[in-house]
Amino acid sequence: MGVLSMSRQEREDFLGQTHVGVISVAEDGGRAPLSVPVWYRYEPGGAVHFVTDGNSRKAALLREAGRATLVAQNESLPYKYVTIEGPVTFGREFDRVREIDEVAYRYLGREIGEMYLRSAADDTAAADNVLVSITPERWGSADFSKLGIG
Repeated sequence: MGVLSMSRQEREDFLGQTHVGVISVAEDGGRAPLSVPVWYRYEPGGAVHFVTDGNSRKAALLREAGRATLVAQNESLPYKYVTIEGPVTFGREFDRVREIDEVAYRYLGREIGEMYLRSAADDTAAADNVLVSITPERWGSADFSKLGIG
């Protein structure tokens, strides 16, 4: 473990905080991996969960690859990041309030979250949403505050 590496508890706590995650998934044909930002939910010891349209390019590539990487980071001092990589599973049945509404409130706050959910209601209803879960098998991390930075 390097000087900047986080302990298991530190990286799980960090991943459980509110960060925009970036999902990366392999793409065939020599193309660069698809990388897209996502709002996610994580509880220490579990999988990372996010909802996406099951007919999207992202969902198709995740199904094809069966694995993905997620990175979450602080973009200001002290710089910190956690990466996970692992297998992907899909679920059609999920608690809409927990996976969509509460995640919107987490990222936007209650008032703006309500506005967002109202404005996105038609798109959300029309989408063939699926719950995507990534089970962490490999972890990476760095915490620059361990160098006294920030």
